[in-house]
Amino acid sequence: MDNFPTEWLHGLIGGLLIGCASAFYLFFNGRIAGVSGILGNLLSNSKNLSSVSFLIGLIFTSTIFMRFFWESEIIVSDSWIALLLGGLLVGFGTRLGNGCTSGHGVCGISRLSIRSIIATCTFMFFAMLTVYITHHHMGEF
Repeated sequence: MDNFPTEWLHGLIGGLLIGCASAFYLFFNGRIAGVSGILGNLLSNSKNLSSVSFLIGLIFTSTIFMRFFWESEIIVSDSWIALLLGGLLVGFGTRLGNGCTSGHGVCGISRLSIRSIIATCTFMFFAMLTVYITHHHMGEF
């Protein structure tokens, strides 16, 4: 039992933390915790303390987790151009889909929103298709 993989436990704890953070954000702010919307509020003129606090909390808790619980090294194997292009496309997609995976996938599905269920299924389908195409039919950027 000493060599039992614990990756599922990390995923469970992470999921519980995301769920709790989303529930608290909804309870205290009356808004769903869509990270792209929160970041958009921060970058626009409507900066508020809850947006700043939420994003600082995301960065702070992930830093703590990596400091005390992460056992492996993060290795970036794709080119920086591909990562930058991917990030820009994700940003465009969140605007096009009126939300990101955290807003639709975590908060929307938990509220049984049909729009969020369709959006999340669309995100997942195109994510899988992108991975398949880039890993099996394209070379390095």
